[in-house]
Amino acid sequence: MDLAMPELDGVEATRQICAAWPGAAVIILSMHCQTEYVVRTFRAGAKGFLVKESAGTELIEAVRKVAAGSRFLSHLISAQVLTASVHSKRLEEDDTLGHLSVRERQILAQVVEGKSSAEIAQVLRLSPKTVETYRSRMMTKLEVRNVAGLVRVALLHQAKHPGADPAARP
Repeated sequence: MDLAMPELDGVEATRQICAAWPGAAVIILSMHCQTEYVVRTFRAGAKGFLVKESAGTELIEAVRKVAAGSRFLSHLISAQVLTASVHSKRLEEDDTLGHLSVRERQILAQVVEGKSSAEIAQVLRLSPKTVETYRSRMMTKLEVRNVAGLVRVALLHQAKHPGADPAARP
């Protein structure tokens, strides 16, 4: 499973697959190696996470371990995830945008830039209706009533986490 897919991001697809087939063994293959992506995919039910650049050497090992009932984490990010897990409780409490999907974060970043649904749809290669659906879901999750509320939440998040990009963390 890849994280960046049109229509439905890999985290949400993993969540839906694991809900429909609890015995499914999903392995994520992604160019994204930030700890937040890894944590979100495992919380969604993934059993393994591979970084694309190391997939050639680790893919067989990952499939074997996951098939045997273990979890697998790419060696390139295991130390990074371990360090972050020590601080994960604090990050969860501080992160307003933590429960948005990767795609929702991408759309939110575009909304903050002032782009219309049609413009966002063109940039992300989605239909305007799909962008509106994501926007509506974000407003529900973030408990806001309009686009101005979305922008306000994103800016407040930015103020709490200087240098953070709303689309960077899943």
